[in-house]
Amino acid sequence: MKKWKCTVCGYIHEGEEPPEECPICGADRSQFVEIIEEEEKTPDTQKEPIPQEASPKVSEPKIKTKTPDFMDRYKTYTDLMAKFHAHPIAVHIPNGVLPGAVLFLFLSILLGHQGFETAAFYNLVFVVVSMPVVILTGVVDWKTRFNGTLTHVFKVKIICATIVSSTGLILVLWRLINPHVMAPGSSFSWVFIFILLMMLAAAATAGYFGGKLVFRNK
Repeated sequence: MKKWKCTVCGYIHEGEEPPEECPICGADRSQFVEIIEEEEKTPDTQKEPIPQEASPKVSEPKIKTKTPDFMDRYKTYTDLMAKFHAHPIAVHIPNGVLPGAVLFLFLSILLGHQGFETAAFYNLVFVVVSMPVVILTGVVDWKTRFNGTLTHVFKVKIICATIVSSTGLILVLWRLINPHVMAPGSSFSWVFIFILLMMLAAAATAGYFGGKLVFRNK
């Protein structure tokens, strides 16, 4: 049976034909290449290397080292980000802290304790501050590991990142302008909660597709 590899995410498909769409990253069948397995060479076909006469050593001209410019440094940094999985590490911040903000907010409503609402606000601030790092490392990861191919999976992740960043910033500014927006009896409290839940749903969706890309062959 033939094997086909997605050139975007590395997913391996077995079948006579490549799939219409990659189940992991959403790339179409044109992004698949057939994996040709080389047959092992038999002993009688293997040729012994022909010894070559040692050629006289020729002194090579010294090449002046070039001072790394901006693009060289940029490539070095992006390679390090990809090598040490900076994006999967960074996304754990909003994915871990944001549910805590939702939990604290509901506890403040149920128990009527202002301390939980304050904790939810600080968690939300932490998420908003971390999002530029998440987006930057995500773009680098997308460019280096997936060749910047814009499939529907990456479109969804970009939309989700935009929703999380924009809604988070709106909620933080709203809370700063009106510190009592989540106070008991506030007419806007449920609007605030709805936006926060929408933010959480976007983060969860991005995390789901990110998990598919990381564990693509499982």
